[in-house]
Parts: sequence; structure tokens; C-alpha cells
Amino acid sequence: MTRPDDGSALEGARIVLGVTGGIAAYKAIDVSRRLVDAGAHVSPILTEGAEHFVGRVTFDALASEKVQSTLWDETSPIPHTRLGQTADLIIVAPATARLLADYRMGRSDDLLTATLIATRAPVLVAPAMHTEMWEHPAVQDNIATLRARNVHMVDPEEGRLAGGDSGAGRLASPASIVAHAERILGPNDLRGLRVVVTAGGTREPIDPVRVISNRSTGKQGYALAEAAWARGAEVTLVSTVDLPEPIGVTVVPVETAAQMQAAVESVDDHDVIIMAAAVADFRPADPAGQKIKKTGGDVPTINLEKTHDFLVDLGERKTSTQTIVGFAAETENLRENALGKLERKRLDLIVANDVSAAGVGFGHDTNEVTILVADGTETAVPMGTKRVIADAIFDAVVRVRGALP
Repeated sequence: MTRPDDGSALEGARIVLGVTGGIAAYKAIDVSRRLVDAGAHVSPILTEGAEHFVGRVTFDALASEKVQSTLWDETSPIPHTRLGQTADLIIVAPATARLLADYRMGRSDDLLTATLIATRAPVLVAPAMHTEMWEHPAVQDNIATLRARNVHMVDPEEGRLAGGDSGAGRLASPASIVAHAERILGPNDLRGLRVVVTAGGTREPIDPVRVISNRSTGKQGYALAEAAWARGAEVTLVSTVDLPEPIGVTVVPVETAAQMQAAVESVDDHDVIIMAAAVADFRPADPAGQKIKKTGGDVPTINLEKTHDFLVDLGERKTSTQTIVGFAAETENLRENALGKLERKRLDLIVANDVSAAGVGFGHDTNEVTILVADGTETAVPMGTKRVIADAIFDAVVRVRGALP
């Protein structure tokens, strides 16, 4: 499966979406919409129980083809074989305790279970049920057996349940289910690697109220973290911003350059380090302990000192199996400045962008970059979403790592 222009591995994928009879069935509507929006062809199967909770007409309208629900009255004489053999992925969301038991036993008394048994495609199951049911030994035994058979699972979340109480068993969010689908169908060229990404602009205190910072929003760093996880990596994101946490990613919140340095150095044994954050070059040398008041006509003087460029340290300590990527956000002499940083900091790659250009860099949902590699190769990546830019960066990382001894 190849990625399209928008960076999603779901483009063109044929996905069977199975919906079983649980109250969370209404969330499968959003799963279907997200899959279609990502370019997938969605074939919905509703069990008899599911139709007590959601209507066929909704899926007919939002999916790629009409709902199928039985083995007997469809246009194809063997619908389960057709669906199972042509699918790139089968998703069951929600999956009830009954579905889990039937799937484990190989029981196929309806279209969905028959399709699950008639496929060699990967299967992603998203269970949803009440806490007592989810924690029952029989259910957990079924889950363990299916995992051992390489069935992918999106575990339920904790939260408010249908009966009004709270606990484990709530269906994973549609965004999480779709993200797991993308990871399954992705290139998996980062599988087994540990990746750390930094994001956002650091904030250096002037006093307890004011800071020195920059215009970085962290969007590119978050797109990099999402892309790395979708390509199979274990990802740590060191961030100064409060954006929604990417699915599957461990987020370490920091504020200052010193805090970011400590966080990155705690995981500096990772295989790939991407310094996408805009780390402050200067900080107040002596931050005030109390808010500086605006009194009289005096204007306070703020003495600055340089922050420590710990990316230099990372480059000096880099092992033969590590890949370190820097960023050069410039407003002039883009290539010259970026090449200087690439050499001076002993990086493997540097991503250069002209943040004074329209639609590029800080605050935008788009970016345009040139990727410069230590071996002298260059790749110009035209304007695109930050996720597209992120995947182009990882394409370069994969090429560089392919040349490692």
C-alpha cells in the first residue's frame, strides 16, 4: 500500500467495516466517514443486532457501497468470500463479547463472522461493552487468543457507559480506530525504531508572568510524531504546546530550553532524533521572582544570555546507528545557513524552510522545505500539508538509514 498526496496509507484501501449490536454502534458512522474522507473504499456489514441501534440508510449514504447484512439475499451468491478476498483490512467496531467468542471459535453463522473467517487480510477489532463484561475472564481469554493469532486490537477506553456509570469498556474514539487502521496499512518502514520528536517554541521566563518565546505552534512536530507512529515507530514527543495528543504517542510536556534539553537527553539513546522545536537562542540572565511592575517612566532592562545549543551535544555523541535531524527556519540565505548548521552540528539531515514565505513555517497548516543530507543530496518538497512534509522527511530518514552499515 502506497501513500497518496495527503500522506494517508488509507487512500485506495478496500476496508470492510463490521458493526455489531452494541450501543456504541452509532460511533461506527463516524469511523466510516473518516475512512472515506481518507480515501478508503468502505464496505459496511451490519449484523442483525447492529440494526437495532443504527439504520442501514445512514451507512448507505456515508460508506462507499450499500450495507450488506446476510449470507442469503445479497447480489453476490457468496458475499463473504468476495468481501474477505478483496479486503485490504477488516475493521469490527464495535465488537461485542459475542463477536469475540464467535471469532475465536471460528463460528460463522452470519455474514460478518463468515467474512472474518474467509479472509487473509489483517483484522482490527475494537471491543466495546460494560466493564463487568470486559473484565470477565472468558472475554479476556478470547482477547488473548485473538491477539496470539495476530488480530489487531484497539482496547476500549475508560469513561461514561450506557448505563450511566463509568469504567473500562467504552469504545475507542473513531480517530483512534482510524489511526490504528492507518498504522496497520502503512509502510511499516520505521517498525522497531524508537523516535523522539521535539515540537513548539520554548518559553524563557522574564518574570512569573512574561516570557521570551517565538511564533512556533508545534504543528510540524506533531505531524512528524503522527507520521512516525503511523509508520510503525515507538514515538516520544517532547512538546511545549497544548495540542491534542497524537494517537499512540508518549508526550513529555516542557517549557524552557533547559527542560527540553533534559527531556531529550533522557531518551537520547533513541534511533531517530528529530529536533523540530524552535528552541530559544537567548533567555533572560536573571529572571525576576515577582512580576515586574510598570511604574513611573522607567523601562526595565533585560539582560540576555545564550541558551545552550544541546543539538551540538547530540551530534557529538551520536552513535553509528543513530539518525539526527535538525531544522533551519530562516528568513535569508536559506541554503547557506542550513548547510552551515548541518556541518557544524554533525547532523545526518537538516530541514530548511523560509519562514518569511507565504504559507510556510510558523502558524500555518502548510509548509515547504528543502531536505539537505550530509552525503550532499538534496530534496525540494513543494508546498503541502505538514503531514505530507513529515512523511517526506521520514522518507529521507529511511533512505539514510538504509545506507547504515
